[in-house]
Amino acid sequence: MITGNVSEHREAVIELEILTRTKRTRKVSAVIDTGFNGYLTLPGNLITRLKLQLAGNRLATLGDGNVVLLDVYLAKMLWHGREREVLVLQTEGGPLAGMSLLYGNRLTVDVVEGGEVMIDPLMNES
Repeated sequence: MITGNVSEHREAVIELEILTRTKRTRKVSAVIDTGFNGYLTLPGNLITRLKLQLAGNRLATLGDGNVVLLDVYLAKMLWHGREREVLVLQTEGGPLAGMSLLYGNRLTVDVVEGGEVMIDPLMNES
């Protein structure tokens, strides 16, 4: 189970473990964004520190309707104790965890300040 808490700003925040190229883990707090259909967004300075591999770029439609070109990186992370490769979009804001990352899981949020956030797998991943 992956857990987190609801912040004072009413954001569901979870802690993710991103793997560096040397297989060390770096903990990153990310806000769950159910309006984002990708896996993960990270700011450029964190992508540089993690030394993520550039995979290309893609057009993305932001919440305000603007379409922008964003760099896409490959990252490995621990998800339910297993290594998982995900696509990371480089953005200026803080880290966001999207619906592609959450797919196949149950998300439960107690929407009060300090409330519990829980992510449980719906099926056994082989």
